[in-house]
Formats: sequence, C-alpha cells, structure tokens
Amino acid sequence: MNALKIILIFCLVSTLTFATNIPQKEKEALIALYNTTQGENWFNSWNLSEPVDTWYGVSVENGRVVALNLQFNNLKGNLPHEIGNLSEIQELNFFRNSITGSIPNTIKNLKKLKVLNIAFNKLNGEIPPSIGLLTKLERLELFMNEIQGTIPDEIGNLLNLKVLELYNNNITGVIPKSIGNLTELESFIVSSNNLTGKLPSSLSKLKKLKVLSVFDNKLIGLVPNSIGELKNLEELILSNNAFYGNIPTELTNLTKLKVLLLGNNAFKGELAALKDFFPNLNDFDVKNSEPVGYLVILDQDE
Repeated sequence: MNALKIILIFCLVSTLTFATNIPQKEKEALIALYNTTQGENWFNSWNLSEPVDTWYGVSVENGRVVALNLQFNNLKGNLPHEIGNLSEIQELNFFRNSITGSIPNTIKNLKKLKVLNIAFNKLNGEIPPSIGLLTKLERLELFMNEIQGTIPDEIGNLLNLKVLELYNNNITGVIPKSIGNLTELESFIVSSNNLTGKLPSSLSKLKKLKVLSVFDNKLIGLVPNSIGELKNLEELILSNNAFYGNIPTELTNLTKLKVLLLGNNAFKGELAALKDFFPNLNDFDVKNSEPVGYLVILDQDE
C-alpha cells in the first residue's frame, strides 16, 4: 500500500511538473520578447526565475503557450524573430503599446493563430505576404500604426477571417481583388490610408459584411452596382475620397444600414433624398465637395 501511494504521488508530481514546463524554444521566444521590448520596464513585468505559466499575460495549456495577452503593458522595441517558435499559440495581443519595426516574417510559423492584434503601436514596416499562411486567423487588427507598403494579395488566403482592420496607417496601392475570397468577413476597415484605385467588385462576395469603411483615402471611380448585394451591411463609409458619378440604385437594397457617409466626393444627384430609403439610419452625411480637375482626366482614361 505504501509503495502504491508513493507511485501515485510520483505520478501526480510528474503531471504537475509537465503542466508548468514548456518546450525550451517557446521559453526562449518569450525571453527574447522580454529582452527586445524592455521587459524590465513593462507595467506588468515577468519574474524570469518563476514558472512560465505564472508570467503575466501568458496562457499555458498541456505544456504549450496558447495565448499571449500583453495589451496596455508598455512594450517598447521590436518583435523578435523567435516569436515564430510559439507554434501552438492561438492569440497574440499587443494592443496599445510602443512596438516598432516590422512584423517578423517568422509569423508564418504560427499556423494555429486565430487572433493577431498589434493595433495602436508604432509598426513601420510592411504587412508580410507570408501572413497569408495563417489560414486559421479570424481577427487581424493592425490599425493605428505607421505600416507602409500594400495590402498583399495573399490576404485572400485567410478564409476564416471575420475582422480585418488596417485603418490609420500609411498603406498604399489598391484594395486587392482577393479580398472577395474572405466570405466570413464581417468588418473591413481601411480608413485613413493612401489607397488608390477603385472599389473592387469582388467586395460583393462578402455577404456577411456588416462594416465597410474606406474613409479618407484616394480611391476613385464609380461605386459598383454590386454593392447592393451586401444585404447585411450596417455601416458604409466612403467619405473623403474621389468617387464620382451617380450612386447606384442598388444601394437602396441595404435596408440594415445604420451609418451612411458619402460626403466629400464628387457624386451626382440629389443625395439628401437617400435618407428616406434607410429607416434605421442614425448617422448620415452626403455633403459633397466640388469635382476636381484630375477626376476628369482619370475619367477620360477609362
């Protein structure tokens, strides 16, 4: 009996020990993050001599790191390439810190990642095309940074994505047609960037979309008739661009609209009358600026 008790106690201790240990590579990745982002100055710092599962913001399950939530924690510096070693992680949340540099390309190794939030930081690199390998991703939030470059075509590989928020950056280029592949998408916000070109007609494939905001860019052209197919849309924000021409009559199909902002474009017609078609509106603006010269030139080139 005594021998049996000893064996049971040994098994219990072994199980508890396993639960609090993680692979060395994962521990090294966390320590690298600590070192590159001035961990000693975090609001909630880590005692590196204590078990990893006691570290603030670190969630461990079955001996693997599955979540890292360090929002509002005064991280300052770059994300280390070792972060790609957290291969079981499902959530990375660095919201509202002072992280600089680029998203490391090793992010492509985080195949189980569902949430990536590095919003409200000081990122200044580009969105790596390899982000398209994170096919389990449901939320990608990179707003309020200084991100440059374009939205990579590979974004269209994220078939489980529900939230894509890239607003308030320095992103250039066009909205890729591959955005139409994201049929689970509910929120697409790319306001306050330097995007050019037209609204891709492939947006009409996003039947679950509730929020579409491209406010304050350099987008041009006609609003596609197919926008009327987004029957679940609650917010449509096209203000402060260079759209022109008539608003498509199909827009009146969007009966769930609560926010409709079209101002500071070069639309034609009596736009104020639109309000009568949307009984649920609580925010409505169609005040237009005068068409500018370069719009005429672009129109002739089409």
